[in-house]
Amino acid sequence: MEFMIIIYLLAFVIFALIAFAVLQIRMAGIKIKDFWGFIQANQMLDKLYIFSKKYEKMSPQEQVIFLAEAEKVFEAYDKIPSMVWEDEYRKYADVLEAYKNIKVLRWTQNEKS
Repeated sequence: MEFMIIIYLLAFVIFALIAFAVLQIRMAGIKIKDFWGFIQANQMLDKLYIFSKKYEKMSPQEQVIFLAEAEKVFEAYDKIPSMVWEDEYRKYADVLEAYKNIKVLRWTQNEKS
């Protein structure tokens, strides 16, 4: 019987912590769906950051994929206040710089054709 009480108590504490986290996110003015998208975009930002260092060696197909994924990350980050992701700003800025360089590179290649 004591074991069941402990299980119910732990379940209640876990539920309360989740509810508190959701409440804090909502009080910050962020939608839960947007926050979940931000978490996923944060993982993608780490991958894009690695690729941003070697964007000049990418094939045209890889550049298109990089651009599409970077746009998704930028969109997710735009929905979240910058104070939440200020620790990731350097990576974000590097990916944004590579994004701009690839766009210019592709634009100049299209102009030559």
